[in-house]
Order: sequence, then C-alpha cells, then structure tokens
Amino acid sequence: MSQRVDEILSWYGSDNPGVLKNLRWMLDTGRLAGTGKLVILPVDQGFEHGPARSFAKNAPGYDPLYHYQLAIDSGCNAYAAPLGFLEAGARQFAGRIPTILKLNNSESLFSTKNPKPAITGSVNDALRLGCAAVGFTIYPGSAERTEMYMEFREIAEEAKAAGLAVVLWSYPRGQDLSSKGETAIDVIAYAAQIAAQLGAHVIKVKPPTEHIEQDAARKVYEAEGIKVATLADRIAHVVQSAFAGRRIVIFSGGAAKGTEGVLEEVRGIAAGGGFGSIMGRNAFQRPRAEAIELLHAVMDAYRKKA
Repeated sequence: MSQRVDEILSWYGSDNPGVLKNLRWMLDTGRLAGTGKLVILPVDQGFEHGPARSFAKNAPGYDPLYHYQLAIDSGCNAYAAPLGFLEAGARQFAGRIPTILKLNNSESLFSTKNPKPAITGSVNDALRLGCAAVGFTIYPGSAERTEMYMEFREIAEEAKAAGLAVVLWSYPRGQDLSSKGETAIDVIAYAAQIAAQLGAHVIKVKPPTEHIEQDAARKVYEAEGIKVATLADRIAHVVQSAFAGRRIVIFSGGAAKGTEGVLEEVRGIAAGGGFGSIMGRNAFQRPRAEAIELLHAVMDAYRKKA
C-alpha cells in the first residue's frame, strides 16, 4: 500500500524533502497508514463556537489533552487545533501523532456575511510545537477574500520553506452567495480549484449538494452532462476540480448528526474517490468509547475503497 503514498507524494514535485516527509508522516500514521486516505480530528470549535456549544455534550472535551488522546487511541492520521490547545499537550504528546496548527480563527460573537478570520498563530509556533503542517481558512466569495488569499500565500511560502505541509480549509461564504449556494456543487468545486491554485497540499471542503448556484456554471454543467445526482458523483467532480485528482481533497464532517447519517455521507465520499474526512463535533461530542467506535467505522469505509 506504500506505493499509493509514493504516488501521492509524486504529485508535489516542487516541494522540498521536509514537506514530503511531513506529508508522508500523516499518510503513514494511524489505522489508515499507507492507504492514501486520511481521517483527521479537528478541534477548533471552542474558538469558533464557544466552550459550552462545543464541549458540554461530552464534558471531558473541555480538557485539550483529551483530544490528543482521542486522536491517538482512535488511530487518526493527524490532530488539528488552534495554538492554545496544541501548546497544552505538545510536550506530553510530542511525536506520537502528526499535528496541524490552525493559524487563523473566527469567533461567533460577531456575525457577518463577509467573514475574515484573525491570524492566531505562526509558522514559528508550528515549528516550535513539532507540527507536521499548518492549517488556514479562506472564505471564497467573502468581500474580504483577496486579503485572505494574500495572507495565505505569504504563510504558505514560509511554511513550505520550513518544511511544513499546508492544509487549507476552503469554505465559500459571502453576501452574494445564498445559504444553499455555500454548499452548491459548482461553488464547492470552485473552492477546491481556488485552494489548489493557491498551493495547498491538502484541501478541506464541505460535501457538496446537488444545487447549482451560478447561472453561468449551470449552462456548462447541463451542456457537458456533468453528473451531480448522487453524492458520489459530486465528490468525484470536486476531486477532479482539484487538478484532476492530483491534490489531496478531504471533506468536513459538518453539523452534528446521527451515526448512520455520518456513515452514509462517508460512504458517498469514499465511493466518489474522496481522500478522507476531517471530523470534529461528530466525534468528540460523543462519549469516548462511542467516538472511537464511530471513527473506526469511518476509517473502515475508506479502507474498503483504498
């Protein structure tokens, strides 16, 4: 199965050995090691949504060390979090799991249709904490998008030079997008393309719906017969939109949902050729044993399609 990892790494021909080592570290860690698939535990929700909304359903989650251990014990490929959570356990868990430092974050005390996250960490922080990668969020469609793109370009340049992989959350949002448009197939595919063009090694987007937001795009989808009827069809199109599948595209777990709802979505992602899931609330808001059981079931679904 390591031949698959070698193939994936061959797509990143401009990167230095440090970046390739860290990508391999993530791809060769956990229960999916060597398959080319990834399941990552992200815990940025405390910053993004507040402590009670994030952790009250499973009170041990208030402790940042809980999430390190959950990621390790469940066999995740990596653990992603903002600066404070990673600092809390970086020494204790050094080298036990690849970590991703989330370098920008938003809070929900202020609402806007054109979000602009604050820079909350640095490449030097990631190096100091022994991270494999940095993470960053952009909001294509936001009135603030161009500044985010420029911020990311500078951070990605610095991270790559230091040998760190770069993970980009690409979440369409803005005053000219409808609520349905934020997850429309044409918009999500566009967000994946933008992330790839910006130089991300790993791209995180939301699972797309069948809705087509842009009239100009609808004409092309209909004329070219692009399949969007099933989730697997839509996932395949999003992966194709990230350089014909030559970039790692993973999909968010989204809002909290029941176990079967999570697994049904994952099976669609796997069937469409998605590279994996980055799943937070649907995992850590469950009791520990239940969270591990769910994450194992998710990993098993990807392993079957590897």
